[in-house]
Amino acid sequence: MRGTGYVCTSCGARAPRWQGRCGACAEWNTLEVTASAPRTRPAADATTQPLRGVDPEGAARRATGVDELDRVLGGGLVAGSTTLLFGEPGVGKSTLALTALLSVAARGEEVLLVAAEESAGQVAGRARRLGPVPEGVEVATTTSAPAAAELIARRAPTLCVVDSVSAMSDEGLASATGSVPQVRQAAERLCAVAKAAGTALVLVGHVTKDGDLAGPRALEHLVDTVVRVEGDRHGSLRVVRALKHRFGATGEVGLFEMGEAGLVEVADVAALAGPRLSVPGVARTITNDGSRAFPVDVQVLVARAPGAPRRVAYQVSAARLSLLIAVLEARCGVDLGPHDVFAAAAGGLPASEPAVDLALALALASAATGTALDPDLVALGEVGLAGELRAVEGLERRVREARRRGARVILVPGGAVAGDAGAGAVRPCRSLAEALAAAGLA
Repeated sequence: MRGTGYVCTSCGARAPRWQGRCGACAEWNTLEVTASAPRTRPAADATTQPLRGVDPEGAARRATGVDELDRVLGGGLVAGSTTLLFGEPGVGKSTLALTALLSVAARGEEVLLVAAEESAGQVAGRARRLGPVPEGVEVATTTSAPAAAELIARRAPTLCVVDSVSAMSDEGLASATGSVPQVRQAAERLCAVAKAAGTALVLVGHVTKDGDLAGPRALEHLVDTVVRVEGDRHGSLRVVRALKHRFGATGEVGLFEMGEAGLVEVADVAALAGPRLSVPGVARTITNDGSRAFPVDVQVLVARAPGAPRRVAYQVSAARLSLLIAVLEARCGVDLGPHDVFAAAAGGLPASEPAVDLALALALASAATGTALDPDLVALGEVGLAGELRAVEGLERRVREARRRGARVILVPGGAVAGDAGAGAVRPCRSLAEALAAAGLA
């Protein structure tokens, strides 16, 4: 016998009867009727096996052939695992999934694309723009989760991409397509059959208006890996990072450029930083992301404000920009109060970590005084409210990368890294005022 219950469309919590406010997430009018599971079920048989006899190679990684994606995944996709790939509309998540699919098929392995949002013709056109379509690529246009699960069980492909899981539905549920019960039911069914078939499953997901993963929060706990594709739709750079990974470490990043032929891997970020400029308001720093260090130019423009002064930040922290303006005025005598201040990180890479503070402060002072900084100078360090410089995570790696990029002078917090002479000389500074003097701005 099946009963009737209610499920919250916001958090997925169940309730035996309707109520105006969800008892789990406190949202109003989010409970929808749904058919509950049978009240009584026969007990399922369970068996055991000696752990020492289990072959660990059964969970071996299979490289996708897309090096930057494999870097994020710790070497590739694990057979039987489920990866959730999500990002904002137009950022390139479907293109990335299709690129990996074609790369795996080019090795002679069978792959499957379940297209729930596009026709076969649309998929074929997008695939041909990425390059030749190899043998072994099968496409199914369906929104039925049971039908897709049956295909995976019957064909047992090496890799299956479902684009997107939000468009999948199960006719056995009364909820609308895209609702929390439907997304959860589809994901659970597809994950279970992929695990049984030894298929690496990639689910493409959407985001909410706030940029968070759409659908039930339980979806993140259900899958093995959560990968986010970030980037400005008006720019070409895309950053891929793992937010959850049961088979390896998170925090690693992969870089791609979106072009007419799809996503192109960015192995060396030197071109992203652009040419070294010798104009007021430009300072170079090194950011850390995962195991990689990236050179980034911080650019600042200071202009007379016709009214109330504005503070505009792009790819840098607006809060830290305001903090540094206050520290420069209070501790170093640099007056920026009556001016508009515009700050940005060139190249499309975000530069919002505290280690960017010193470079941003130098760029502010440089723009305010009209004095250009040495283009071969790199600044690393966090600035405190007292004007002191603080050491940051991964400073040694940043210094090595600055030297590799040809920096002649590297400003760091005092005592953080041993100073030396010669190429790439490290100049320890204990305060922001000291750093301004070392950079020729005071």
